Amino acid sequence: MHRLSKRSFTAILGSSGGRLRVAAAAPTSRSSPSSSTAVERGDTEFRWYSSLTYGKCKTIGSVSELNLKTNLILGRRNESTAAAQDSSSQAPPPAEKFEYQAEVSRLMDLIVNSLYSNKEVFLRELISNASDALDKLRYLSVMQPELLKDSVDLDIRIHTDKDNGIVTITDSGIGMTRQELVDCLGTIAQSGTAKFLKALKDSKDAGGDNNLIGQFGVGFYSAFLVADRVSVSTKSPKSDKQYVWEGEANASTFTVREETDPQYLIPRGTRITLHLKRDEKGYAHPERVQKLVNNYSQFVSFPIYTWQEKGHTKEVEVDEDPAEAAKDEQGDKSEKKKTKTVVERYWDWELTNETQPIWLRSPKEVTTEEYNEFYRKTFNEYLDPLASSHFTTEGEVEFRSILYVPAVSPMGKDDLVNPKTKNIRLYVKRVFISDDFDGELFPRYLSFVKGVVDSNDLPLNVSREILQESRIVRIMKKRLVRKAFDMILGISLSENKEDYEKFWENYGKNLKLGCIEDRENHKRIAPLLRFFSSQSEDEMISLDEYVENMKTEQKAIYYIASDSVTSARNTPFLEKLLEKDLEVLYLVDPIDEVAIQSLKSYKEKDFVDISKEDLDLGDKNEEKEAAMKKEFGQTCEWIKKRLGEKVASVQISNRLSSSPCVLVSGKFGWSANMERLMKAQTVGDTSSLEFMRGRRVFEINPDHPIINNLNAAHKNNPNDEDAMRAIDLLYDAALVSSGFTPENPAELGGKIYEMMGMALSGKWSSPEFQQQRMTQPHDAEPVEAEVVEPVEAGGQK
Repeated sequence: MHRLSKRSFTAILGSSGGRLRVAAAAPTSRSSPSSSTAVERGDTEFRWYSSLTYGKCKTIGSVSELNLKTNLILGRRNESTAAAQDSSSQAPPPAEKFEYQAEVSRLMDLIVNSLYSNKEVFLRELISNASDALDKLRYLSVMQPELLKDSVDLDIRIHTDKDNGIVTITDSGIGMTRQELVDCLGTIAQSGTAKFLKALKDSKDAGGDNNLIGQFGVGFYSAFLVADRVSVSTKSPKSDKQYVWEGEANASTFTVREETDPQYLIPRGTRITLHLKRDEKGYAHPERVQKLVNNYSQFVSFPIYTWQEKGHTKEVEVDEDPAEAAKDEQGDKSEKKKTKTVVERYWDWELTNETQPIWLRSPKEVTTEEYNEFYRKTFNEYLDPLASSHFTTEGEVEFRSILYVPAVSPMGKDDLVNPKTKNIRLYVKRVFISDDFDGELFPRYLSFVKGVVDSNDLPLNVSREILQESRIVRIMKKRLVRKAFDMILGISLSENKEDYEKFWENYGKNLKLGCIEDRENHKRIAPLLRFFSSQSEDEMISLDEYVENMKTEQKAIYYIASDSVTSARNTPFLEKLLEKDLEVLYLVDPIDEVAIQSLKSYKEKDFVDISKEDLDLGDKNEEKEAAMKKEFGQTCEWIKKRLGEKVASVQISNRLSSSPCVLVSGKFGWSANMERLMKAQTVGDTSSLEFMRGRRVFEINPDHPIINNLNAAHKNNPNDEDAMRAIDLLYDAALVSSGFTPENPAELGGKIYEMMGMALSGKWSSPEFQQQRMTQPHDAEPVEAEVVEPVEAGGQK
């Protein structure tokens, strides 16, 4: 930072003008960057010069206005408060208000090309507008019956001309006057339906229910998704004239004219004519229009007719060949003339939306046959569902729904992660919106549930294609999931057990996945689970049945995870529990172990893996344990020294009765079954296997002869090679019987062969065995057994 002396400062002032003289100097020669000096010009006017502005100045009235402070510090900026005092004395200028401006052509381009992701929704939007027009007429005609003086049926008709690429949608609704036509179609994002609802609300005459669909005022412009020119001809019962609105895509203007051609006059309503683009003329095919109506607008409350080609059969005479006619004349002349059956084609109106939305009816009025028929038609199924649930939710969130559980899984039993099942069809006021909202309304483990959800106030975006995240959606999801569980619970409690067996066969893995992913609904999922057990190997049981069969002193739910029921039945971990008649669940599905670990407990009973250390069977005898530890404690240390790092410790087991030893997993590590599954993963991380495998504990059975022999070997000859080999082989055998995979199977096989050779050495090749074999005749004939009849002794046989 530069320092200016008084002499330099005076020189600077002198260079700016010789007529100015110094009136007040700075109190010190060390001026801060913001320190300044006042110079006098005339008697009363002063200018304020900054040492860093080089000639720039501000006129002030007096020196007192400078508000100078003494003891200025170098490098600190002290600003004047003169500006603040001036601003406080004068009022700020008033703010100007502007309106947003929009480039109409650009706005139209955004609406047409960016708002909708699927072009076929144009028909849904236009039919919804037509339905609103009919609803308005029906509502207003209650107070103004003269609106229905033309006695035209309230319906919607769609005519197609595939040769010229024209689609015409006609409704007999309220229509529009000339001013309404300009206001509604000429003002983008102004919804006539929204204005109508607002007027009803203001008049406090709207009632509790309405079927009007429109909200945003942009649905009409979806016509330009497929059309390059659109004309709207409309006739309101409030007006004697009919007007035509015409607009083109990518244009910022439109025209309105009076319709004078008698050929195009309509008694009441609106007719929209779409001149399709060259690439979109496929929408003018009658079959495609009918398919779109069935998909999106099947449940609109007014009849929708489409122009379809039909046919009927009739008999026509056939012109005979002259040669055959001559033969017929020579024969039987009384024979009738030949005819053939032909199909005569014609065009006529066909009702497209015949299926009624049964979810709007009371559940008491709908029969099971009607539910099943609706399910088959809506979801193209050929089998009846296992169960259905029809309910209405009122209060904070209002919606109606029908849910179904399919008889079979269409995706296959192993497909659990398909995010796009399209099983939930979302409707807003009976108009189909989308079937891509599975994740928002149901968790993926319940993706097999099919159904329809109809609500009047869902938080949709403008294109009606995205269900926005909100509290309403979360409440809806919670209630739908709860109803789905009630429906599944009803199947499990049914008298026909085959229904739930069929359900479990198809969707059991889904519920197990729910144990892992949905912690909030554990209490609803757990009663629905089914497992094999040591006391029910042929028929699955529920956790409720297990708890009912528990012993009085039993404090936990025991389970063993394996790859099959046979493997689980023969595991050495079960020996002591079977002796005590304690039931053990068999988890034979790969997902079972993770699901049970996620549950942790059921009805205040913890789940305990019997293949892990610290198993408590409730029969501890401290005196016996102390005696065993004294007898076999040093033997355990001797075995641990031989096995080294293969095991964490060697302990006396309380779970074995017939096996000499077993290898148990650490309390917080993987079980043998989980380790096997993780090794088999296609994209598994092998680096984590060693870490997650955890500690292994080698447990021995002190009552087994092999362990007693090893105990004697330790006391008499602890360095005996045969004893060392026996320990190694014992460990390898325990590794296999406990469900682990040996790291070197070939070495294990070699040890077994070696032990077999020692056991069988010379057994069949000794001289005594050879001499005995030589003395036996080889060519002797077999002696037939004599059948002896029983004789009576004391009157009994």
